[in-house]
Amino acid sequence: MRLPIWLSQHLAALRAVLVLTVLLGLAYPLALVAVGRIPGMDGRADGSLVTVGGKTVGSSLIGQSFTDADGNPVPRYFQSRPSAAGDGYDPTATAAGNLGPESVVDTLAVDPAESTPSLLTQVCARSRAVGELDGVDGRRPYCTPDGVGAVLAVFRADGLTGPVTRVVSVNQAVPATPFVTTWAGVPVEAARPGLDYVAEGGVITPVRGDAPAQPAVPADAVTASGSGLDPHISPAYAEIQVARVARERGADPAAVRRLVEAHTTGRVLGFMGEPAVNVLTLNLALDETFPAR
Repeated sequence: MRLPIWLSQHLAALRAVLVLTVLLGLAYPLALVAVGRIPGMDGRADGSLVTVGGKTVGSSLIGQSFTDADGNPVPRYFQSRPSAAGDGYDPTATAAGNLGPESVVDTLAVDPAESTPSLLTQVCARSRAVGELDGVDGRRPYCTPDGVGAVLAVFRADGLTGPVTRVVSVNQAVPATPFVTTWAGVPVEAARPGLDYVAEGGVITPVRGDAPAQPAVPADAVTASGSGLDPHISPAYAEIQVARVARERGADPAAVRRLVEAHTTGRVLGFMGEPAVNVLTLNLALDETFPAR
């Protein structure tokens, strides 16, 4: 007896579901688990966890902050790059800041807790803080000495043309002193929270300033990675931290530098990516070689 077409179609679909369930829902996952149990690969399958004295202290694949309870950098450790993942290096909230090069104007709310810094101000503040921590020049182009974006809203008599009638330093709220006194002969005002100077007709004008073209603080020290979880920093960022870490641990800077080199990985296959330093494994090696005094 021949089955009805509709019934044969349903049976064929059922067989396909059962076969695919066995192959992709059982056989494939079990095969991957078996591969992950192969000696030499089981550590990676478990998350490349790093243990010290039997205690898990992190993963070599996920960065972490080396700060105190108040969020201040612990001077005896190399510092990681900033993170935009949750409160910092949160694997459950991996994300970038989603701010681009045009993010140069802060949102200054009447309640300071509701203010939102632009990407430019975040970079400026971080560069200034790194400079103070590591004793290097933290200045960057388009940054004010107090660590915010050096940006003016310039008002002209005829909108985009005509004489300048008013100038506001949009990222410096009153009672701050503007980073420049005058612009085109017009006194510069500090911004008043809650006002939108772009909507009022101000032309946003970043001011480069006299900072060096190549800042002493490298880019990875002031910007987060795309995932917010990158455990590496550049050799350049590690280098400016060597003197501080050596001083805090009473170690020879040359010896600390050798540890940095030992924990620096080169380009993948010799040409992909950039050399990088794993901060967690480097700091663990520091604790072992030069215990904190």
